[in-house]
Amino acid sequence: MKKALIAMSGGVDSSVAALLMQQQNYDCIGVTMKLFESDLPVPKTEKTCCSIDDVEDARSVAYQLHMPFYVFNFTEHFGKEVIDRFVSAYCRGWTPNPCIDCNRYMKFDKLFLRMQQLKMDVIVTGHYARVAFDKTSGRYLLKKGLDHNKDQSYVLYNLTQEQLAHVQFPVGEYTKQQIRQIAEENGFLNAAKSESQDICFVPDGDYASFIERHTGKSPATGDFLNVQGEVIGKHRGIIHYTIGQRRGLRISAPHPLYVCKICPAENTVTLGENDSLFSQELTASDVNLISCESMTKPIRIQAKVRYRHPEQPATAWMTDNGKLHVRFDQPQRAITCGQAVVLYDGETVVGGGTIDSV
Repeated sequence: MKKALIAMSGGVDSSVAALLMQQQNYDCIGVTMKLFESDLPVPKTEKTCCSIDDVEDARSVAYQLHMPFYVFNFTEHFGKEVIDRFVSAYCRGWTPNPCIDCNRYMKFDKLFLRMQQLKMDVIVTGHYARVAFDKTSGRYLLKKGLDHNKDQSYVLYNLTQEQLAHVQFPVGEYTKQQIRQIAEENGFLNAAKSESQDICFVPDGDYASFIERHTGKSPATGDFLNVQGEVIGKHRGIIHYTIGQRRGLRISAPHPLYVCKICPAENTVTLGENDSLFSQELTASDVNLISCESMTKPIRIQAKVRYRHPEQPATAWMTDNGKLHVRFDQPQRAITCGQAVVLYDGETVVGGGTIDSV
């Protein structure tokens, strides 16, 4: 009998994933990763993951399924690979997506290694995505979940061929409504549980205050500039801002102003009107290709620059220095350094990288 290590967050998706694997006759072990120690209280109404209640929900479902359950303490690794990267990105004027780093360095690195050490066959998560094998190319493919409203392939673009060969996403074949129905039919206590939406280690959503506590430093104030480079006010420190931001600027103007550029070297934040937010090209580094081994010539793809960003037609190619260059057919709003650009060919993820210039 094949063995599956189920990453259980305490949510309904990973709980049903465990059940579905059992129904496929896998010998399953449930595990929850302890990732951080929060110095803030997390109200039960907060839509976060990784709380004590989440661990108990995961444990309850595992016991209901007569499945061994363990908690792995990865706090130190999470601090280094996710929190430190998050803080570093904000301090250089970027806006990171820590969920991508958590998937890359925790679920599919640290936990994947634990799966191998335990001599398990596959690692299973509750992501809405699918894995397929292409006999023609001999490569494993990452595909969108069937429920496009819940598709999470964007945050999984870093998966390698070795990982894809040993990963399963059983809920990717279902809609969210079907998953909740399965959970309810099986009496899972989390069948109607709300989804995690906030960053787990910043439960109050105040990123700037978290960064100040983490670094022990207050950010330096600096100048707000207009698009002509003229000083029009003072900002509170670049960690308070992200591209496209309108609220919280604390500056008066006859027209709505948005953050359109952050320059950490000069400690300036440039504000402009909505038209100033549109760009047609970007480059990305730390590139991972999935559906192909290399990209020797420009290809036509669909690309998205944020998790909730609709895919847009574009041309992509690799540069001589190993970076990914993407040119959209039409200018896109608020392309942001630190976010990921992910390329699609229909349902299939071609690959992606971290946006480093616009």
